[in-house]
Amino acid sequence: MGAWMTPRRLLRVSVVVALLTIVLKTLAWWVTGSVGLLSDALEAFVNLAGAMFALAMVTVAERPADVEHPYGHHKAEYFSSGFEGILIVGASMAIVWASVQRLLHPQPLEQLGWGMALSMLSTGLNGLLALAMFRTARRHRAVALEGDARHLVTDVWTSVGVVIGLIAAQATGWLWLDPLVGIGVALNILYEGGALVWRAAQGLMDEAVEQELIDQIEAVLLRHSQASADVVRFDSLVSRRAGMRSYVQLHMHVPAGWTLGRAAQARAAVESELMDTVPGLHATIELLPVGAETVFEQSEAQGRSA
Repeated sequence: MGAWMTPRRLLRVSVVVALLTIVLKTLAWWVTGSVGLLSDALEAFVNLAGAMFALAMVTVAERPADVEHPYGHHKAEYFSSGFEGILIVGASMAIVWASVQRLLHPQPLEQLGWGMALSMLSTGLNGLLALAMFRTARRHRAVALEGDARHLVTDVWTSVGVVIGLIAAQATGWLWLDPLVGIGVALNILYEGGALVWRAAQGLMDEAVEQELIDQIEAVLLRHSQASADVVRFDSLVSRRAGMRSYVQLHMHVPAGWTLGRAAQARAAVESELMDTVPGLHATIELLPVGAETVFEQSEAQGRSA
């Protein structure tokens, strides 16, 4: 994967591909009159709106922290993911409406060969772009890019389903198969849209980082504890995600006889390894003498025992 494939650049490519897809799929619907291909073309417009909004939100998320946003703007990506989900839900309702109308008033299909060829060409472009997006999203932990990639995958399956429905309608002469496939496509993307909205909501509510990253963090802490013959210990680990950035807070207990300089040096070593292990991690480590707890922890413990 080339270094040029940053989230912003891929989202720019996504805008261009969405425009090309709109042209191809609209032509496919125009030459065939298929409501299934119409539903596919409608979703292409959603792809364009989603890609443009995702690009805007990624641009906002990359802004540095300021006085009003001391923790940065990383959560802007979740707005993109939620917006794409809402667009998908809206598109699914439009597809159902068009499909029901065609189901009630069937029309013959024409020039299916050209229509299916144009649809599959755009499907191939979306599939390749989605693959590149997923890889980059995993590397950069880009929520907006992942949301756009999932939307494109939904579009790919939509197109494949539409083409299968058209082939079946042509082979059997059952015109009702075309709108029926359109309704099936709408239900499929409705599920994907709801899932995107749910994931965005979870991110906005300070969801913990993935268990895989927690395991990596705890492994680092265990190594440092064992290296000090267990005179250093860690507890009170909490985490949250904000777009590409991950945050952890924890306590580092050191012997009361250590100088502040020695304790700070030990903490710096832990922070350095944590950042090397988990890219984009922001760790806040509070130093405490062994056996001491914060006032907040003491009040929490008293509340649990009451």
